[in-house]
Amino acid sequence: MNSKTSSKSAAKKKSGHEHGISSYYGEWVFGPDAQSQYLSEKAQAAIAKAASHGEAVSRDMAGEIAEGMKNWSLDLGATHYTHWFQPLRGTTAEKHDSFFEPSGVDQGVEEFSGKALVQQEPDASSFPNGGIRNTFEARGYTAWDPSSPAFVLLKGGTKTLCIPTIFVSYTGEALDYKAPLLKTLSFVRSAATDVCRYFDENVNDVSVSLGVEQEYFLVKEELYKLRPDLQLAGRTLVGHLAAKGQQLEDHYFGSIPEKVQAFMHDFEYRAHKLGIPLRTRHNEVAPAQFECAPQYEDLNLAVDHNALLMDVMESTAHKHGFRVLLHEKPYAGINGSGKHNNWSLITNTGVNLLSPGSSPSGNLQFLTFFINTIKAVHDHADLMRASIATAGNDHRLGANEAPPAIMSVFVGQALEEVLNDFESAKASKTGSVSGSIQVPSIPEILLDNTDRNRTSPFAFTGNKFEFRAVGSSDNCASPMVVLNTIVGNQLNQFKKRVDALISQGAAKEEAIKAILREDLISSRRILFGGNGYSQEWVEEAARRGLNNIRHSAEALAAYMHPSSVELFVENGIFSERELEARTEIRYETFNLRLQIEGRVLNELVQNFVIPSALEYQKQLADTVQTLLSIGQSKESLTTHIELVERLSTEIHAAYSLNNRMTEARAKWNKEEDAHKRALGYNSEVKPLFEELRTHCDNMEQLIPDDMWTLPKYRELINLD
Repeated sequence: MNSKTSSKSAAKKKSGHEHGISSYYGEWVFGPDAQSQYLSEKAQAAIAKAASHGEAVSRDMAGEIAEGMKNWSLDLGATHYTHWFQPLRGTTAEKHDSFFEPSGVDQGVEEFSGKALVQQEPDASSFPNGGIRNTFEARGYTAWDPSSPAFVLLKGGTKTLCIPTIFVSYTGEALDYKAPLLKTLSFVRSAATDVCRYFDENVNDVSVSLGVEQEYFLVKEELYKLRPDLQLAGRTLVGHLAAKGQQLEDHYFGSIPEKVQAFMHDFEYRAHKLGIPLRTRHNEVAPAQFECAPQYEDLNLAVDHNALLMDVMESTAHKHGFRVLLHEKPYAGINGSGKHNNWSLITNTGVNLLSPGSSPSGNLQFLTFFINTIKAVHDHADLMRASIATAGNDHRLGANEAPPAIMSVFVGQALEEVLNDFESAKASKTGSVSGSIQVPSIPEILLDNTDRNRTSPFAFTGNKFEFRAVGSSDNCASPMVVLNTIVGNQLNQFKKRVDALISQGAAKEEAIKAILREDLISSRRILFGGNGYSQEWVEEAARRGLNNIRHSAEALAAYMHPSSVELFVENGIFSERELEARTEIRYETFNLRLQIEGRVLNELVQNFVIPSALEYQKQLADTVQTLLSIGQSKESLTTHIELVERLSTEIHAAYSLNNRMTEARAKWNKEEDAHKRALGYNSEVKPLFEELRTHCDNMEQLIPDDMWTLPKYRELINLD
């Protein structure tokens, strides 16, 4: 171990699991503690300024930081380093290089330069680019993000130094999730700080906080390997419901199965060493479904940590005989999985700008940020819907298990009353109240200003807004880029209008209230506190003029609406070319997902379902012939014959539909326009999936277990 290693780090390594999470938390992170042991104070300050104020790190200083980072990772056992980035394909990317440099025939040294830390040049030609790059144009750049600390990742028994980076093309356009996210963070922080200074001149910065609740399924690995649909599409394309699913609601918060808890403990241990502040774990509603959730973090770090967490979960699962299913709807008929994004704004003075306090009606600062956020979502509801639009999420939204595709905002009865009184300039008496839950020995509790509404896509939950509609497999940066941008834009517009009134002689407080009332009145229709699953809400939303965009193929068009283009381009988040490219990529991803599902479904029907049905049909037919040959009457064999006929009907229907589905895919694959192809796939190909599935599931019910070659739902969702 390097002589610079701190006593604190040494104590962590020595104590291992035995003295709590704090004894090993962050051991694999090049954070402030590690930096203090391997870097000068000047180098530490350079990283801090780059992270908090966006100040560039000089090349000379980068050399010292690289040397310290290398020595730290070597002490932990790393042999390679990589620029870790998040291309527009839903998974992270990395290209490993060794520290080793030969210095002779049989000699060498470990080296890592400042240049290698700050910038690298991975091949950009094979990553999604939406037409920005030609396939013969390979050059792209990754650039170090000092605001997200480097870490050492253990995988396959080896350790690699991972340096979080952005990824851009040779011509400078962003090709990843992180680069625009960092732009939006700077944008909304600046806008929020400017508005905060109406209330407190000591505020000179506002950070954005995020907590990501991650839902997922587990399946036994040996069964996973017998399901081509799970392996290649992430979800079951055929499969009849198990007799017992989630009807009894006995899985939710139930006792965690022993093998599952061992898996959880293992991946949490690795996550904690990587500085991911996981705190909560529990059974979710559906059988074999679970959830984990961290403490709140700076938004950029939270997004990185969630992407890293998914990787850690999947790699850890193998050791325990499981596979992690992150698809939004791996099983039909039971709840799917989401990724709730809990978003808030915190001043450098420690004030949560979305905390109502004991008297929200008297907290004008709270109302300012509260109403501005509501107004932003109202004005850009279709863009919010587009931000969570994926082929997988289409199966989940509005399916009585997730928020509907109608964008609405839930604030709770108490705060609705506050808003009503504020709009009419009445004094509100609503605030936090004490109440008893009427159970002996349980003390009086402080009730929140809001209940929770699980049917709302965007709900206020006490001191934050929870974007509940995000899909479980998605990168959180996508919806957060939109949310940060629309809120930052709204705050800027709000400030201009308030300043205009002040310049005309209005008192500051009265000017703020006047603009807030205007915005509240104009956005009130998006507030909804009822049951988002109900048909009544669908009808009511239509009367209010709120869009119900059920399909991603339609929703994604919002990115290129003139108002969206103006929003992103005018605020410097995307160029129009970047926005076009990203929209193209999202359409292509949607199309490719459905294309893969269609191909896999074709394989399942041709190679698994129909052969099993034909084999059983032949067995039945042979039985009928045998019984007839020994004198049984045809009338006594009615059931046998009926089974043969039912199988014939199902086989014919499945075969015909499979051909139709294949022809429909071929037709739309010829369409060059990705948007039109997505609409075609959605309207003509995707409906055939469910129709075809119905006949396959009917055959599954008829065919004996020993002749049905695919693991059934009752096996897949049972982890005991």
